[in-house]
Amino acid sequence: MKLLLLGVVVLLAGCAGREAEVRTVRVEVPVQVPCRTQEVAVPPWAAAGLKESDGLELKVRALLAERRQRIGYEKQLVAEITACQ
Repeated sequence: MKLLLLGVVVLLAGCAGREAEVRTVRVEVPVQVPCRTQEVAVPPWAAAGLKESDGLELKVRALLAERRQRIGYEKQLVAEITACQ
């Protein structure tokens, strides 16, 4: 028992005699940053000005044009979202 106690005292004395080692450690941690992109402007839709009295051909042309507008608008939105990822 005395031998064990003597061993513990020697170990503690050895640790007390050393000075603490000071080290600078660089830790790289990802930080979330809010994504800032340009706002995508909503185009004036081609079918927005249609009237009930307009002809069928005019309505179909306007709806086809609006479809192309929406596809382009969606591509712009997807591009802005992808830029933030």
